[in-house]
Amino acid sequence: MNLLGGVFSRVMLLAALGVSFAAEVACAQEIFLPSIDVLAGSGDRTNPPNAATEITVTPEQINAQPAMRPGEALEQVPGLIVTQHSGEGKANQYFLRGFNLDHGSDIALFVDGMPVNMRTHGHGQGYADMNFLIPELIQSMRVRKGPYFAEEGDFASAGAVHIDYVDRLPRNLAQVTMGSFGYKRGLVIGSHQVGAGTVLTAIEATGYNGPWDNPDKQKKFNGIFRYSQGTALDGFSFTAMAFDNKWNSTDQVPARAISQGLIGRFGTLDATDGGLSSRYSLSSRWSMTTDSTVTHISSYLARQDMRLFNNFTYFLDDQVNGDQFSQLDKRFLGGISASHTIKSNFASLPVETTFGVQTRYDDIRLGLFKTAQRMTLTTVRADDVQEASAGFYVQQVLRWTNWMRTIAGMRYDRYTGKVESDLAANSGKADAGIASPKAGIVFGPFHRTEFFANIGEGFHSNDLRGVTITTDPNSGNPADRVPFLVKSRGGEVGVRSRFLPELESSFAVFILDYDSELLFVGDAGTTEASRPSRRVGFEWTNAYQYSSWLRFDTSLSMTHARFTDIDPAGDHIPGAATAVATAGVTFGEAFGWFGAMKLRHFGTRPLIEDDSVHSGSTTLVNARLGYRFHNGMKLWLDAINLFNAKSNQIAYFYTSRLNGEPAAGVDDRHIHPVEPLALRVSLAKEF
Repeated sequence: MNLLGGVFSRVMLLAALGVSFAAEVACAQEIFLPSIDVLAGSGDRTNPPNAATEITVTPEQINAQPAMRPGEALEQVPGLIVTQHSGEGKANQYFLRGFNLDHGSDIALFVDGMPVNMRTHGHGQGYADMNFLIPELIQSMRVRKGPYFAEEGDFASAGAVHIDYVDRLPRNLAQVTMGSFGYKRGLVIGSHQVGAGTVLTAIEATGYNGPWDNPDKQKKFNGIFRYSQGTALDGFSFTAMAFDNKWNSTDQVPARAISQGLIGRFGTLDATDGGLSSRYSLSSRWSMTTDSTVTHISSYLARQDMRLFNNFTYFLDDQVNGDQFSQLDKRFLGGISASHTIKSNFASLPVETTFGVQTRYDDIRLGLFKTAQRMTLTTVRADDVQEASAGFYVQQVLRWTNWMRTIAGMRYDRYTGKVESDLAANSGKADAGIASPKAGIVFGPFHRTEFFANIGEGFHSNDLRGVTITTDPNSGNPADRVPFLVKSRGGEVGVRSRFLPELESSFAVFILDYDSELLFVGDAGTTEASRPSRRVGFEWTNAYQYSSWLRFDTSLSMTHARFTDIDPAGDHIPGAATAVATAGVTFGEAFGWFGAMKLRHFGTRPLIEDDSVHSGSTTLVNARLGYRFHNGMKLWLDAINLFNAKSNQIAYFYTSRLNGEPAAGVDDRHIHPVEPLALRVSLAKEF
């Protein structure tokens, strides 16, 4: 805490010096104030960033690079790793700033204003399934990291990503892709004028088997219908989305099963693992802008279902039927978000004040079952959960000079909920509130360069079942409850510069503390309390536009992640990545040859607290080469894992048991391999 306190003191000192200096400038008008260009990151200059790592990614950047799966579009976020340890229908696993974020515990994801993270979820707190994403529809991707933004609430301590879809396309699109391991995808997007507005429709169908001995047999269908008028700042839209997905899955397997020849590298120990999921939503957006105000209101209503079948320990708990279990999550959720920004003057200084409210309600049916070959044996626990929240925030940006501004914000969140469990002892009600102050300063007296300092508090919610639990549903033993809301504290200092017009660089140093990383363990139906932690690191990004047809991008993130209490088990945080690096090149004009290549390095991670067991690193290269014709047709070839690296997507260390092994099981690495070289050819036509 001393280090975090030091960061806070420095930020406040900078702010105080800024106020004092601005006052002197106001009294001495003959002083010349140099001006700089506001650097919003990645070409967005409409909303200046309030932190060095806040950026907006363009759709051209997102769709220029080949990707294995839709969620990998998020890897345009510097330092973010998006991977998979199961079948193609399950939510991705995310890593950012020294966090193993599992399926979304501390990264808040939004698509078209709707939250993707599911709280009190059957498989894991914050579960964020991005398989419904259609990258070709993305209008922009706004990225924020750290708990410094009043608008960001639950799950946003490591970062928040807001993806917005387009209202219309300049030309309609039909696209088909065929590739290795049974990959096939068809996409049609059309938009046309209807009265004063625009109708946008999109239909996507995807199938994939993968290299697995037990084929994924994925079947995914996706559809979108939108009616809109006006613009994102002055207009409205109504959107309906439908998504359905089912698949088999090859989960992580023990390394010893491969080395002993029991299975091949792409084999499985339970061919009945898999799942199905669906998502149906209605949403709306309304915005109005005047000379002095900006008002935005959005709402959504969604139905989301999931059923998973997994077997991670094989025959450790049940030597006869095996350890397969099933998780059920069926929910309705809805919410409203509204913000109002007032532009005014304070003592002749421009000031922008934003007031906002965010509400959400989830009505959830949950189940955890012991199964064998997808047949239910027993019910571990079944719950009906209602969870509601309301967040209120205010943020003020004060421009002291044309090269310095300060940001001050406050957020308050209130959560309430009820659990009705099949075991009465685990039923109950809970409520909690948490306040999260934020502060920052941005100054840039030098040419095309800005310095940033930020500090703030944030939080994530825990699974409501862990808040009301008293009895372990497996053993019947007493179980410890966990807090409803867990606080985080963070700080960041950084710089962003475009001193050379073609080169934009940013560098930031950050620190993030958590009181306790407490989570509900959906696989077991109980809770697991982690320890207080600290992460310190830096991020360095560069984007070099060499010419109109050639661009280079690089990023490097390094993090030192440790538990901060004393425990003989050790102080390393399992799964915390130490290094993430990317390097990419894209080339091409409006017509003719185009292409891209990207290297992504995922560093080693400790797998247990004393770091005596750790994962290897993974370095992958994807590439694309194509040609654009003057008639609106485009043909390209993607090579995923170009150099056929034999690495692992993910690695864990835990106890499992194969048939014939000791009853207590064997401690071992459990891995999910990277898919081998895969080729995909796409043909698209604009009309």
